[in-house]
This record gives sequence, C-alpha cells and structure tokens, in this order.
Amino acid sequence: MFSNEEKDALYKVIATRRDVRSFKCDPVPPDAVHRILVAAHQAPSVGFMQPWNFILIDSDDLKHKLAWAADKERRALAIHYEEDKRASSFLQLKIEGIKEAPITICVTCDPTRGGAHVLGRNSIPETDMLSTACAIQNMWLASCVEGIAMGWVSFYKKADVRDILKIPPHIDPVALISLGYTDVYPKAPILETAKWEKRQSLQNLIYKNKWGELVE
Repeated sequence: MFSNEEKDALYKVIATRRDVRSFKCDPVPPDAVHRILVAAHQAPSVGFMQPWNFILIDSDDLKHKLAWAADKERRALAIHYEEDKRASSFLQLKIEGIKEAPITICVTCDPTRGGAHVLGRNSIPETDMLSTACAIQNMWLASCVEGIAMGWVSFYKKADVRDILKIPPHIDPVALISLGYTDVYPKAPILETAKWEKRQSLQNLIYKNKWGELVE
C-alpha cells in the first residue's frame, strides 16, 4: 500500500517529466546515473527477456560523431518541413543537446535475447521493442526525480550509430538519450507550448467494448 503523499508524488513526476533539449556542461554524479539505470533495468519485459543494454558515452569525439549522424538525418527530414521553420529549429536543438550534455546513453534492444521462443513474444515480435521503451520511460521518470534533464534523440540512421559505437548488426539502437542539468526546464511539452499540436481530449480516446464506441 502507498500513502496518499506517495501516490501524489508519482503522478506529479509523470506530469512533470519533459523532453529537454538544452543542457549545462556540469557533470552528472555517477551514483545518480546508476540509480537511473537501475530504474530502467526494473522495467517490465515480455517473457522477462530484458532485451536492453545501455552504452554510456562521455567521449566528446563520439558525441560529436553521433551529433553528425543526427544532423545528417535532420537535413534529410528538413525537406518535409520546408514551410515550417519550427520543425528544423526543434530538430537542431536536439543535435546541440547531444554535444552539450555531459553524458549520452545509447539504449539498445537485442531481439535474440532469451532464444528463439520467448514467452509471449512469438505472437507479437515487437514486444521486445515495447519492453525497451518501458525501460526508457523508467529512465525518464527517474531522471526527473533526480533533478536531471533528459532528452530523447530519435532521428538517425541506425547503421551510422552501429558503426560509431561498434554495435553488432543484429542489435537495434533504439534511442540516444542525453542526460544533464539544465537552466531551461519546460513547464509543458515544448511542441505543445509552440502550438505544434493541441493535446487531444482523453475522453475522445477511450472506447468501450469495441472500436469507435465512446464511453458516455
């Protein structure tokens, strides 16, 4: 059982978590990073396969190479956003975050972990990736509690990241995570405050018994 204060704290962390793009160069304490990774490793995983690995990157050379890989993809994506300068600006901030943050973590997924027949994965193979996403979300919540900002860079060619970090070809580099302190912690999601999109009404997203039947 959890007290009302503990429950309130959990929901506060969920509501406070943000995707941050601007970082200070101040180092992040190793014990805080360890607690964040412990939280990630406690995430649920289908068949208890625990498909994740975490590559800790503090080398400026490697961070600049990863930023190059992301920038290459940003320029490719910019073609689709030529008429909206906000998109290019947001993507550029992500790249700067990789170079600014004192540590970057590449979160990977090993689809072979647990063997050919992982309980629950035979029917839906994507559950290994979903399990890894749960680990990343735990990292985000733990980072928020620690007062450490986290940014998720999700645009790059996986082959580039594999090459830079010497990742085997069967391992999936799911996310590049920037960790560090920040002077700019958004009160609301950046894309929401920039009016990129409105937050959808939860009431319109809940159906009952079958698709399209809204709950009255």
